[in-house]
Parts: sequence; structure tokens; C-alpha cells
Amino acid sequence: MDKSYYIYTGGKLSRKDNTLCFETAEGEKRDLPVEQIRDIYVMSEMSLNTSLLNFMGQKGIALHFFNHYQFYTGSYYPREQLLAGKLIVHQVEAYSNAEKRLEIAKKFIQAASFNIYRNLRYYNGRGKDVKESMQKIEEYRKQIEKAASIEMLMGIEGNIRKTYYSSWKNIIDQEIEFDKRVMNPPDNRMNSLISFVNMLIYTKVLTEIYHTQLNPTISYLHEPGTRRFSLSLDIAEIFKPLIGDRLIFSLLNRNQISKKSFRSDLNGLQLKKEASQLIVAELDERLQKTVKHKELGRSASYRYLIRLECYKLIKHLIGEKEYKGFEMWW
Repeated sequence: MDKSYYIYTGGKLSRKDNTLCFETAEGEKRDLPVEQIRDIYVMSEMSLNTSLLNFMGQKGIALHFFNHYQFYTGSYYPREQLLAGKLIVHQVEAYSNAEKRLEIAKKFIQAASFNIYRNLRYYNGRGKDVKESMQKIEEYRKQIEKAASIEMLMGIEGNIRKTYYSSWKNIIDQEIEFDKRVMNPPDNRMNSLISFVNMLIYTKVLTEIYHTQLNPTISYLHEPGTRRFSLSLDIAEIFKPLIGDRLIFSLLNRNQISKKSFRSDLNGLQLKKEASQLIVAELDERLQKTVKHKELGRSASYRYLIRLECYKLIKHLIGEKEYKGFEMWW
């Protein structure tokens, strides 16, 4: 089974015949089994060359880059091998048509907000008093269908997120400073942790999109940009509550992540290397977790649920089946 590969040590990554070779700054060499790699996360200073990138393109392996401060800086997206011209036309048509675009964007927010609500319901049933937030989010969710523009929809989504985040102090057993989301740079450990986990979810979604016929730069909720894969942002909204937020709650409530997991410098509060390594290991384990899928009638991993979301969107775009975002049923 292919998996994500994380490199935290600085060095050089190169092609060696039909495989990959990683060499540390001290000269220690290690061959990487290319056939078993889904994508590579470069979490340190790394030297690369065009021979490597050409090889990665041939193998369909994405590279995701994070800097010394655990900030996501970008991805190398291999040449698309599955792109279909007709689907790209359908993607563009759906974006260009304001009504169709808004319809898809609403589906993303309906699913994301439903999963947020399910998280609150889960913890409310386990002694965490978040009823007030649940009631507010229920009211906000009623407004989604009435939104007349993407801007109005994003405003509703912002209110839902703000209410949701205000309840985290009741869910998390540790004392936390968390009044609002601050991203560039994160101003406290909660914002630092959320930013890191959300960027990991974004890259996981991007890798899954690569293995479909979708173009990752054509999006509906988020405005397409010249330097980002905005469709990943759209689909990630659905899975952040299920995968990312649940992971954060678990790490903090089991004290796997605490104040000692962070360091402070001129760039704000950052995760230490050991904490980052723990998070990516726990995330990959979570992505392998399976649930009995209602429609498939068999078990599907959390990672495959992301791929299925891409397939569902394709069916909608080509007029085969109306899209409905993934909603937790447990």
C-alpha cells in the first residue's frame, strides 16, 4: 500500500536509477521505495534537481513543502495523467455560471457545517456543554440555502466557524487561549496547531484530486487564484471537522500535545519538530481508519472518502448525479 513519506532532516533528494535516494548533510544515504510512496512531505531544507522532478512526474508523486517553521509553502504537482478535456469544460462552465457555481458552493458549506454540528453533538453527548453553540449553528445552517451570492455564503460560513471555535474551550480539557482564528502568523498555540493540521488536510485532498480527472485550480466556494489549488480548499472544508478537528481534540485531550510542544520566536508560536512528527503519524493512522460506507456497502478508509468526494463532484459536473457533500452518520 502506498503511503506518505515525511523528511524532517535536511539534505539532498535525487533520482537513483528507477528509485529515489535521500542523502543527509552528513553523507548518510537512504533509498526510498518509490513504488510504495503516495506523496512526499519535505519538512526541512532540501536540494532537488530537474532529473528528480521529471522522475516524480513520471511516477505521479506529489511533493509538498513546509518550511523550518512548519508553514506550508507550496506543492510540486506532477503533470496530470488523467485530465479529460470534456470534464475541464464542464468545470469551467459550472464556475462561469453564477447559479451553478453557487449551487455547488452551498453543497460544500452544507456538508461542512453538518459535520461541524455532528462534532458538537458528539462531545455534547459526552458531558461537554456545547448546546448553545449547536443551537446557533442550526440557525445559521438554515440561512445557507437562502444565500444569494458567494460573498453571503462565505459570511454565513464565517459565523458558523466563529460559533464553532468559541465552543472549543468546552471541548478541550487543557486551558487554551483561543478567541479567534489568526493565521499569518498564528498568534497562539491553538492557531498554530489548527493552521498546521488544516494545511496537512489541504495537501491530502490535493493528492487525491491528482488521482482523478478534476483540475485542482478550478473551484467554486473559494475564488480560483494564480498560485493555489483552490479546489483543494473547497473539498477540504468538508473533511476538516471529521479528520482535522477530531485529531486536534484527541491530541490535546490525551495530552499528546501541550504547551511543551511549541516554541516561540520572531515568527510567532511554532510546533516543535517532535510534535509535528507526532501529528503527521497520528493523521496518517487516522486516514487509514475505515467506516462501513452506506452506498458502497463495504468499508472505506477516511482517505478513500476524500477520493469518493472527487468522484461525486465529477458525476455532478457531467450531469450524471446531483452532488451532495459527505456528511458523517456516526
